[in-house]
Amino acid sequence: MSAADVRLAFVVAEFNYDVTYLMLQRALSYARFRGATVTYIVYSPGAYDMPILVEELLIKDDVDAVVALGAIITGATKHDEVIAHQVARKLMDLAEKHGKPVTLGISGPGMNRVQALERVDDYARRAVEAAVKLAKRLKMLREARFEGETVTIQ
Repeated sequence: MSAADVRLAFVVAEFNYDVTYLMLQRALSYARFRGATVTYIVYSPGAYDMPILVEELLIKDDVDAVVALGAIITGATKHDEVIAHQVARKLMDLAEKHGKPVTLGISGPGMNRVQALERVDDYARRAVEAAVKLAKRLKMLREARFEGETVTIQ
């Protein structure tokens, strides 16, 4: 499976959209650079609301991996920590349940808006990179057979 064979879906938080819009643009650019196809872009009100949309995308046959993009910015309370921890856990649970990668391009918690903007490129690029690599490696692993020699998948 080449990167061109990888079909990605993006779920983008509308909350803190000044940050997530930039993340989406970087993620789309990097997906093109990697030769992956973006089959869906779905907007979520916020990071907390993403899991239900991610699950619907994971069910689709034309999605190999989902990239979650968001920015959880700190406020006066620890609410950002609660959101970040719960979303990360649920996204991992969904990936395991459906056997498809869900990558975490969600920055935070514990950062301010300036820090979130500074992290746009890294989080978007890393999430796309991980999605492409995981989708390819899962396919290779599922097709691999041990025949007396160690199988290495990278």
